[in-house]
Amino acid sequence: MTRPATPILDRITAPSCLKALSDVDLSRLADELRAEVIADVSETGGHLGSSLGVVELTVALHAIFDTPRDKLIWDVGHQCYPHKVLTGRRDRMSTLRQEGGISGFTKRSESEYDPFGAAHSSTSISAALGFTVARDMGQPTGDAIAVIGDGSISAGMAYEALNNAGAEGRRMFVILNDNEMSIAPPVGAMSKYLSGLYASPLGNLHSMAEGFEAALPGPVRDRARRARQLVTGAMGTGGTLFEELGFQYIGPTNGHDMPQLLAVLRATRTRATGPVLIHCCTVKGKGYAPAENAADKYHGVGSFDVQSGAQAKKRANAPSYTKVFGDALTRLAEVDASIVGITAAMPSGTGMDIFGKRFPKRMFDVGIAEQHGVTFAAGLAAGGLRPFCAIYSTFLQRGYDQIVHDVALQNLPVRFAIDRAGLVGADGATHAGAFDVGYLSALPNMTVMAAADECELVHMVATAAAHDSGPIAFRYPRGAGEGVPMPEIGTALEIGRGRVVREGSDVALLSFGAHLGECYKAADLMEAHGASVTIADARFAKPLDHDLIRQLARNHRALITVEQGAQGGFGAMVLHYLAGEGLLDGHLAVRTMTLPDRFIDQAAPDAMYADAGLTATDIAATAMQAARIGLSAREGLRG
Repeated sequence: MTRPATPILDRITAPSCLKALSDVDLSRLADELRAEVIADVSETGGHLGSSLGVVELTVALHAIFDTPRDKLIWDVGHQCYPHKVLTGRRDRMSTLRQEGGISGFTKRSESEYDPFGAAHSSTSISAALGFTVARDMGQPTGDAIAVIGDGSISAGMAYEALNNAGAEGRRMFVILNDNEMSIAPPVGAMSKYLSGLYASPLGNLHSMAEGFEAALPGPVRDRARRARQLVTGAMGTGGTLFEELGFQYIGPTNGHDMPQLLAVLRATRTRATGPVLIHCCTVKGKGYAPAENAADKYHGVGSFDVQSGAQAKKRANAPSYTKVFGDALTRLAEVDASIVGITAAMPSGTGMDIFGKRFPKRMFDVGIAEQHGVTFAAGLAAGGLRPFCAIYSTFLQRGYDQIVHDVALQNLPVRFAIDRAGLVGADGATHAGAFDVGYLSALPNMTVMAAADECELVHMVATAAAHDSGPIAFRYPRGAGEGVPMPEIGTALEIGRGRVVREGSDVALLSFGAHLGECYKAADLMEAHGASVTIADARFAKPLDHDLIRQLARNHRALITVEQGAQGGFGAMVLHYLAGEGLLDGHLAVRTMTLPDRFIDQAAPDAMYADAGLTATDIAATAMQAARIGLSAREGLRG
């Protein structure tokens, strides 16, 4: 591919270089930067639409503020690619989201220009307030600027931070990047409120707080004052929500008009004494027609052809787990009108878009508000419905108190569909579903399942639908299934019962979840060396299949548990049971194979599991060593 010519960008080695550029050259730089980002992401894949929407804003912020002394904090961070190009990482963009390469999000260890790491939403204002207080307490840092999207600001944590920052009254800046599009179209009253401001007849003018108008260029000063009166209530229309929270509100302003952006930022930086919110309206995917015209604005893409926008598609041998879930739930809902779906701004990522297309009045996208989503689901369950709450493993962490207090404590039958369980590849540690088994299995009343393959997932969806006696969760990984035969409709499993899928006599591999395929490969390796291997699929971490575990413990030299989760999960549950039953008292060698006690950086999933020591070879080696130890212990007992 021929790279675009970038004569101005080629002169930029750090953000400080932008200070010497004229406003006209800054506009040209933005055009070059946009073309550069498109070219980069066409080769690596990544979060394109979000990054294209903030190109002008990124240039303007680095031109006006003094980074890295001033702390520029990107909420979520999926819009940070232009920022990375301008902050000394241009030559590494070909490694974006690759093993050993730069992160797709902001990361403190990667650059001094990334003062705060992110990948989950709605944290930026809280962090910016922290930097602000640190500055006011004598630390060598400058202004803090949080850039947060209209989707992310819908989360409760953002309002907690706005409320606290407004009450503190300290000088800090919040840029509301309003592109009317989070990952999916944003929902709720906040989106309607922002859209109303943007649709104002004067929505493309500056609406500056009192005292700021004088710093604006003369031609727009009077119009800006009139616009401010419309949105702040000076003409009796009532103040903005942000002003009620203690912020000076400026905007809405056009986030793709470089002269307007520069004027607003210069005036604001010069005059601000307290917290300021600048409402900046942008277009997600701006400047690249295939992105602007796509339903998701090319939020997340694989590699693609720049001219056509056509994305390279890997041919899958099996449907994705996400699609299997969506299809299975939809089939069940056709015969059960009480089934409803909830997702938190991720309908396509969770498969809830499939359900929503068939039952639009029974699917609820609550926006980026996992806490609310969980308690909303609890209310639906208390009201007699059968809610399926589909949230990624790492995003569900954000609603943990609600799972404990509003669901488990009240024993309400909420069904948690947990996508992205285990290691997830290019999104890295921030999105790895490592902890849900542990944090859910600790809760009374909770039932916890994991699908070994896509067929098992269909059965687990049916199991959850039929389970009315309390909360239940089932986890499954990202990506394609195993290619196993699929049932037309699932059959409810017996709660707390696993299955033996291969009989042996020496070593037992007890798998929980989607690593069952690796256990088959490990068993083949071991049997090639003369070992006889039993493989069991636990299906349930809670309640455990006690009969199955006793059988495996009593009839084998060694028992190896295998899971795609952190320490303290399924293996810990098994160990706790074995210890309580006296089955560890010298008769059995037990090993628990989990993710290691560290975060694993981005790579292909297979490479990440190799890093974690969870390949078939690792399993076989661990099991063979344990079997030898187990044999020695039994011979010692006989002596």
